[in-house]
Amino acid sequence: MSAADHLRFSGAAAETQRGALEAIIRAQPVLMDVLEGLRSLALPDHLLVAGAIYNEVWNYLTSRPALTGVNDIDVFYFDASDTGWDAEDRVIKALDQRFAGLPVPVQVRNQARVHLWFEQKFGSPFSPLTSSAEMLGRYASKTHAVGARLDDDGRMAIVAPFGLDDLFSFRMVPNPVLDNRVSHTAKGLRAKTIWPELTLIPWPE
Repeated sequence: MSAADHLRFSGAAAETQRGALEAIIRAQPVLMDVLEGLRSLALPDHLLVAGAIYNEVWNYLTSRPALTGVNDIDVFYFDASDTGWDAEDRVIKALDQRFAGLPVPVQVRNQARVHLWFEQKFGSPFSPLTSSAEMLGRYASKTHAVGARLDDDGRMAIVAPFGLDDLFSFRMVPNPVLDNRVSHTAKGLRAKTIWPELTLIPWPE
């Protein structure tokens, strides 16, 4: 493997990158277990998102062990019919039971509730979301904005509002839609300690 082989999908056509991402996900048993479990639980508008996907892409392309850098598996769903904590807690407990045997925990959150707690936790206002996919567009880093879901027919839906080239190019690119400079920088610096191949693009001034 050449020094730049990890960049073999950088600059490739969008469909090629989507095919590569799907192949990487399907080759990872833990991710497929989560995707199949979410489909069986029929959570509304659910997505497997973020680190469990992009970290595994970087692990695969740099020949690192599976789940390197993956501390948990993030799952979104969107249910505006009940935005109370009790309803979300029931989903959390159901997923805890379903995925109890996995090597890392699954963390699930109802994206229809984010605006209810975001400002108190992070100090900046947050307008209500209309879907799980919309939350990906508000991530601190565009590179992290990727989600996947298994449809009933077994096909895999990939959600990537900013495309996949930054992911496959090992570029962490800021997304200044919210004041997330601290998060983008901190996550980038932490990621570079695991994947030094990454390039961290600074937050715009």
